[in-house]
Amino acid sequence: MHVEAPRSIHSSDVGRLASWGRLDGERRRRGPTEGKSAISHVALRLQMDEEQRVSDLLFIVLVPVLVLVLALALALTLALALALTLALALALVLALALTLALALVLALALVLRAFDSCAVILQRKHPSAMALAPVAGAIAASTAGLAYLDAKFHITKDVRGILGQRAAQRALEKTAQGKGQSLWYQFEAQVRRLPSDAEAIWSRTGCYTWAETYANACRYGQFMRQAGLQPGKLVAMYMMNRPEFLFTHLGSWSIGSAPAWINYNLAGDALVHCLKVADAKLIVVDEDDGCRRRIEEVRHRLEAELGMTIVVLDQTQKGGISRLEPKRPGDELRVAAKGKFPLFLFYTSGTTGHPKACPFETQRAAGLTGRVGAMGLKTGPNGDRWYVCMPLYHGTGGTTALVCMVTGITCCIGTKFSTSRFWTDVRDSRSTAIVYVGETARYLINTPPSPLDKKHNVRAMYGNGLRPDVWQRFVDRFGIQVVGEFFNSTEGVMGLFNSSRGPFTATSVGHQGLIDRWRFHNTYVPVQVDIVTGELIRDPKTGFCKRKAYEEGSEILVQMPDESAFVGYYNNAEATQKRFERNVFKKGDLYYRTGDALRRDPDGRWFFLDRLGDTFRWKSENVSTAEVAEALGSFPGISEANVYGVEVPGHDGRAGCAAINIASTHTDAFDFSGLLAHAKSKLPKYAVPVFLRVLKYQTSMHNNKQNKVPLRNDGIDLRKIMDRADKEAAEKGAEGVEYDTLYWHPASLAAHSGLVKEDGGYVVFTMEDWDRLREGAGGVEAKL
Repeated sequence: MHVEAPRSIHSSDVGRLASWGRLDGERRRRGPTEGKSAISHVALRLQMDEEQRVSDLLFIVLVPVLVLVLALALALTLALALALTLALALALVLALALTLALALVLALALVLRAFDSCAVILQRKHPSAMALAPVAGAIAASTAGLAYLDAKFHITKDVRGILGQRAAQRALEKTAQGKGQSLWYQFEAQVRRLPSDAEAIWSRTGCYTWAETYANACRYGQFMRQAGLQPGKLVAMYMMNRPEFLFTHLGSWSIGSAPAWINYNLAGDALVHCLKVADAKLIVVDEDDGCRRRIEEVRHRLEAELGMTIVVLDQTQKGGISRLEPKRPGDELRVAAKGKFPLFLFYTSGTTGHPKACPFETQRAAGLTGRVGAMGLKTGPNGDRWYVCMPLYHGTGGTTALVCMVTGITCCIGTKFSTSRFWTDVRDSRSTAIVYVGETARYLINTPPSPLDKKHNVRAMYGNGLRPDVWQRFVDRFGIQVVGEFFNSTEGVMGLFNSSRGPFTATSVGHQGLIDRWRFHNTYVPVQVDIVTGELIRDPKTGFCKRKAYEEGSEILVQMPDESAFVGYYNNAEATQKRFERNVFKKGDLYYRTGDALRRDPDGRWFFLDRLGDTFRWKSENVSTAEVAEALGSFPGISEANVYGVEVPGHDGRAGCAAINIASTHTDAFDFSGLLAHAKSKLPKYAVPVFLRVLKYQTSMHNNKQNKVPLRNDGIDLRKIMDRADKEAAEKGAEGVEYDTLYWHPASLAAHSGLVKEDGGYVVFTMEDWDRLREGAGGVEAKL
C-alpha cells in the first residue's frame, strides 16, 4: 500500500486544522444533520481559499509580465519618437542642402553672366585681354551644368520675381513713412524725383507735366472736399478716358478718399444699382452728352433715393476748379485710408446679373508695380511711355494708368479703342508700350497689312486674353519684343504673370519655375468638377474633393488661410460666401473657387482652358469653347469665333455653336466646306461645331471681351434671334434690320442620334428645320 509522503505544514494549514477540530467537535455535539452542514461549509471555505491562492499566484506571475510589456511598449514608443526626430532632422538637413544647392546655382549663374558681360566689355575695349579666353572657357565649362539646371528649372527667374515683389512692397511702405497706406505718397515721390517739366500725361485733349498733374490733383481734391466728400468715403466717377479721370482719382487720394469706377455705358437700373452698392454721396460726371443724358434719366432716383450730389465736369466747372489754389491737403486727411479701405472700387462685367463691386486693396498694387521691372520697362523722363485706350473704369486700363502715376512712367491716354486710330495714336504719342484686353489684338491683326505696321516705338504689350491663334501672328507682324500676359480676375485672388520674350512661354498665361511650383503646390489646386451642374465632385466615402493632375487641368481652387484673405464683394456678403468651398481635402480647410479652368505643363507654363459655365457637354464629352475658338480662328477668312453650347430638342447635352465674324475680304465667297474640313483636322469629332452663326455685327462687350450670354440665350431659335435684332435696332434708331444667318451640319447631328447620313457639309438652318427638330428625332431623320 502506497503511503503519500507528508508535505510541509504552512502556518495557514495549522489554522485550518484548528478550525477543523473545532468544527468536528461541534458536529459531534449537533448530530449528523448539523454535522453535514458544517462539512459543506468547510468545503466551501476550502474552495474559496484555493481560488484566493490561485488569484495570488496569477497576480504574482502576471504583474511582472504586464510591467515588462509596458516597459517594452514605452521603449518602442521612445524608439519611434527618436526615429521620427531623426527623420525630421534628416528632412531639415536635406531641405537646407537643397536650399544651399539652389543658392549655389543662382550665385554661379549670376557670376557666369557677369563674367560673360565683362568678357564682352574687355573684348570691345581691350582686344588683347582675350588671352584670358582659356580661363573663361574653363569657368564656363565648370558652370555649364549648373547653368543648364538654372535654365531648366528657372531658379533665377523665381528669385528675381520674389525679390522684385518684396522690393515693391517695401517701396510702398517706405514712401508712406507711417502716414497711412495711401498711394498718394508714391505719386508724390515721383513728382519730387522727376523733372517738373517732364511729361506725365499725353492725350488728344491736352498734355500735362508731372508738376501740372500734381497741381491739378490737389485742386480736384479741394473741389471734392468743397462738394462734401469726406475722408474714408467713396466718390463715384462716371467718366470717360480723359486726363480729368486721373486728376479726379488722384485728387480723391489726396484727401483720404477713394473712387468707385462706374462703367459710363451703364444706364437705368444697372447704373443705380452700382451707385447704391458703392454708397457714394458724390458723383462726378463726364461732360460727354451721352453720359449726361444717362445720368439725367435717373437723376431723381439718385438724389431722392440715394441722397447723391451730382457734379458734371463741363467747361464751367473745370474752369472753376482750375482757379483753385493748388494747396497740398494735409496728412491728417489720409489717416482715414487704412485697414480694409480700398484704393478704388471697380466692378465685374455683370454678364449674368448686376455687376458686383470689388475693392482693390493696397497689397495688390505691389504686384502691379513689380511687373514693370519684370517687363523691363524704364521710368523717368527718358523712360517708357504707356498707351492706354482700354476703358479707365475697367481693371486693366485703370490699374495700368495708375501704375504709370506711381512709378514715373508717362501715361498716354486714348479716348476709345479704334482699329483706325490705334497706331496713329501710338505713333503720335511716341508710346513704347501698349495695353490690350480680350480680342484687341485680333481686331488689330484683322486690319489690312500696311507698310507702317512696324513704324512705331512699341516694344512691349501688357494685358490679358491674348488668344493663342493670334499671339505669334501679332508679335511677328508688329515687331513686339515683350508680351506681358497676366491671368487674374476682378476679385484678384489668383494671380499669374508671364513676361514672354520668345516661343518657349508664348501663349501661356503664367510661368512658374521650380521654386514657385513648390511654393504654390497646395495653394493653386485643380479639382474635378461636374460640367453639367458646376459642383465639385466629391468622394462618396470621404466626402472630400478629388484632385486632378496639373498637366490635365481643371477648375483651380485657391487655398485660403481664412475668409479675410479674400476681401470679398463690397456690401455683398451673400455673393462673397458663394465663392468659398469648405472641407475640400480635409476637415475644416477653406478654398476659393476661381471659376476658371487652367492647366500647368511640366515646364511650369500655365495655359487657360475655359471659364466654368462656358465648357459644355456633348456626346458624353466635355468641350472647351476656348479650344474650339482657337482652332476656328486660325482658318482664313474668320476674323473672330465665339463658341458656346446650345440646347437641341430631342438631344442630351449641348451642341457646339460658333458665332463667327467673316472678314470683309471673304464675305462674298466664304469656304464653308474648307472650314468643316479644317475643324475636323484640328478638333476631336465631338468638338466640331454642329451650328454656325454668321454675325452681321461684332458682339464683344465694352472691354473687348467676348459676350456669350445673349448668344447662348438665343440658342438656335430663329425667332429669338430675329426678335433680339429687331429690339436692338429699335433702341439704336436704325432703319432696316440685317439678321444673322444660322448654318448647321445635319450629318453631325444625325450621327449623334444614331443615324448614318451622307455628309453634305454646313447648310442654312431654316425655320422649317427648327420646327422639325422640335417635333423630335423622327423629324430629323425625315429631313435627312
